[in-house]
Amino acid sequence: MREAYRYAKGARQQRIVDVLTTVPSLRLNELVDALGVSSETIRRDLRELDERGLIARTYGGAVRTFVAEPALAERRRMMTEEREAIAAAVSASIQPDEVLLIGGGATTLHVARRLARDHRRLTIISHSLDIVTALGANPALTIICTPGQYDAREGLLVGHETVAFLRSFGAHRAILGASGVTEEGMSNGEVNAAAVYSAMMACADRATIVADHTKFGVRALKLYGAWSRSVELVSDRAPDPDLADALTQSGAALTLAA
Repeated sequence: MREAYRYAKGARQQRIVDVLTTVPSLRLNELVDALGVSSETIRRDLRELDERGLIARTYGGAVRTFVAEPALAERRRMMTEEREAIAAAVSASIQPDEVLLIGGGATTLHVARRLARDHRRLTIISHSLDIVTALGANPALTIICTPGQYDAREGLLVGHETVAFLRSFGAHRAILGASGVTEEGMSNGEVNAAAVYSAMMACADRATIVADHTKFGVRALKLYGAWSRSVELVSDRAPDPDLADALTQSGAALTLAA
């Protein structure tokens, strides 16, 4: 790490996490020199980050750690009321004749089921077999499944063929889940899935990120997108002040599910 100006607490802690995504470990003295604060301040930062599961403290420093999500079958049983509320909020915002890209995941599966119940005249492209199946319950929807290599754990089609296929489309909106949501953006615990989500964001006019409050402050393995004016976060609770400020500064929209 190079020497830098004196960071505020939130920015300083995010800087520590960001650097640990590129190097496996950092020494306490490196952080003191680079961030311009005392060793006691760095120790407090490392303790707080360790408690949040974003890094792992070691004697004299820290090493990186990443959140590994439970398998999809287990995630489906978690936060179901919150996800249903998020799905209802997203469905209410969809207009007839929209072209949608939907990424895989437990929350996006709730969204797909709600869309199948509430809508007609939509074209929906997905790489999730579960989502394609859920949407297939409504014959008035046009559904396109991507090609790709099958990820049995997540029920997804991923890989170079999937990304190349998506790049040939344009869409009004990408609806995507996330393993983690931070001031930096949204991240996912599966690298191949994250590459697909990045491609979906690039192909769509705007992106709707669906994530319940347990994802706030969590940094997963691969960052796949950043906040901007073309991104909306739909969640069940208001984010913490640092995340809320990042959304405001970037121009991203925030919708709270009732």
